[in-house]
Amino acid sequence: MSSDPRTPAGRAGPAADVGRWFATATSRPLDGPGPTRGGPRLPAWGPMEGAHYGLRSAPEEVAAALELLRDRPVAVLTGAGMSTGSGLPDYRGRDAVPRSPMTYQEFMGHDLARRRYWARSTVGWEQFRGARPGRAHLLLAALSPAVLPVTAVITQNVDGLHQAAGSSPVIDLHGRLDRVRCQSCGTLSSRAALHSRMLTMNPELAARLPDLAADAAQAPDGDAEVDRTSSFRYPPCPLCGGILKPDVVFFGESARREVVDEAFAALEAASALLVLGSSLTVQSGLRFVRAAGRQRKPVVILNDGPTRADPEAALRLHGRIEEVLADWAGA
Repeated sequence: MSSDPRTPAGRAGPAADVGRWFATATSRPLDGPGPTRGGPRLPAWGPMEGAHYGLRSAPEEVAAALELLRDRPVAVLTGAGMSTGSGLPDYRGRDAVPRSPMTYQEFMGHDLARRRYWARSTVGWEQFRGARPGRAHLLLAALSPAVLPVTAVITQNVDGLHQAAGSSPVIDLHGRLDRVRCQSCGTLSSRAALHSRMLTMNPELAARLPDLAADAAQAPDGDAEVDRTSSFRYPPCPLCGGILKPDVVFFGESARREVVDEAFAALEAASALLVLGSSLTVQSGLRFVRAAGRQRKPVVILNDGPTRADPEAALRLHGRIEEVLADWAGA
């Protein structure tokens, strides 16, 4: 394996850092004097200490992985590394900004947490929804069944980019950021419609939105002014008055049972599992690797940096997803 000669300047331009929207408060007060936002706290996420990034698997290893997967139905599990080419930062990669994720309990239990989340996501939303499928998404969707018969894509991402690239079926294990769900009545609604409503409710932020968005795109962990969110207003559910939450799985929250069942059914119908761009740090993704092992199905993992399931992989590849998929597409 060789070292990766890329520099940050050669990477895709920045889009909205979705992980930053979910970052919890620091130890300082959120808005000057007064109490900090309470609730459960998680350790900061970022690049793994002592990990080696930028490695490349030898061509013969890449070819061996394709031969292992060829001529058998393959379920694909994808993580944040799949979307870095679209400008959406990951959580554990070498360039990830350490942050402590906001928990479901914090969001649901604290008004200031919800104000902070919605204020930051309002600033970043225009960038986020402008993200387009990267080469990795397009290559995966276009792979010929004769090369790699993909039967389903199970994704931990919430960006909808697999569907935009043409993959089908796609199982959104952690939900979709372009939807909003009421936590009382369960009604789904459009994030874009809520965005327009919140801009109307917060005219001062709306007037500064272009400048705030530009600053947030350049700052390593967001513009400090965006953190001053105690005056930000957000609406309740128009049907029942309940709390609106993005239709994504927060830390401390379980994925919807019917979605998990669909994902396990997709794995059951496959003969192998291919993992692309996930460190498998959280159990929600790791459990599929372990289920494949119990079913004696081979697992191939492609990721830049270590994963929690490396010892359980039949073959472990290192490198950029788009380069490996392009190699397979030309095989």
